[in-house]
Amino acid sequence: MSEMLSLDFMRNALLAALCVGLVAPMVGIFLVQRRLSLVGDGIGHVALAGVAVGVATQGSPVWSALLAATLAAVLIEVLRARGRTSGDMALALMFYGGIAAGVVIINRAEGAQTGNLTGFLFGSITTTTRGELILFAVLSTLIAGTVLLLRQRLFAVAGDEEYARASGLPVLALNITLGVLTAITVVVAMRVIGLLLISALMIVPNAAAQQLAGSFRAASWWAVGLGLVASVGGVSASYQLDTAAGGTVVLLAIALFAVATTVGSLRRALARARHRHAERHLHEHGPGCGHEAVSHGDHVDYLHDGHRHAAHEGHYDEHAHGPQPPPEDSGRVEHEVTR
Repeated sequence: MSEMLSLDFMRNALLAALCVGLVAPMVGIFLVQRRLSLVGDGIGHVALAGVAVGVATQGSPVWSALLAATLAAVLIEVLRARGRTSGDMALALMFYGGIAAGVVIINRAEGAQTGNLTGFLFGSITTTTRGELILFAVLSTLIAGTVLLLRQRLFAVAGDEEYARASGLPVLALNITLGVLTAITVVVAMRVIGLLLISALMIVPNAAAQQLAGSFRAASWWAVGLGLVASVGGVSASYQLDTAAGGTVVLLAIALFAVATTVGSLRRALARARHRHAERHLHEHGPGCGHEAVSHGDHVDYLHDGHRHAAHEGHYDEHAHGPQPPPEDSGRVEHEVTR
């Protein structure tokens, strides 16, 4: 570890991985809610055309990719809002149009260093420059700040656009904002993961988090934690194993998903077993039953034989004994129920 940290390019690589692992799941959780898990791939393909322009003109591929990805994100949301085309169709247009434009531009650029494209396609984190690292850090701060500021509104729109619109929320503006955040995340992550694997770090940590968390807020924190483990751990492992950083990061994320799925399945099996035990409870709880009543969210639990029981559809759910934390997400009551 000390040897790795003594190398300047590896310090840059780990800091870049830290930025990506933090912001990619923060944005990806809203894409999962909207069932647009592949939108990162679509925007990534358009970003490839931007990279091609930057390489062909010997300019900055990062800035040209950022411009192309942002324009694509805005376009797809405008098309969806006007009903001119479906989300799937717009994504398909981005997939094929981005790849085709990138190939044509590079093919027509005489003398362009086309080998540079490989690093953007599959990731080349060890070639990240100090200037790019600073840019990625600034963009990551912008993404994280915007998500934290608009989190509740983005969640409302991702959950039910029609209800959000009826509530007076600017749905189109929020969707465009999310699209732009996705585009910026794609550009931040392309050096670490590569444009062809970019959606993985947006989606896989969130898929794993859903196996472990019982609320949207908890899932978002789990996703960020798993994303950081996958990105920083994957880059560290790629140095030790001499493997491609992007592929190693994605494989580690998938391994974390497998572990989370196993843990989640065991927890649900244990909960079902406890629930069956609770259903055999014969005492009828209610006012004046002789057991202490404890307020719990939108209902009442009763303390009995060291357990907390709550009436639920003709039977009793058994809750953990002791004080319960308040619900985390505004507008909904969430608690652990062994069902």
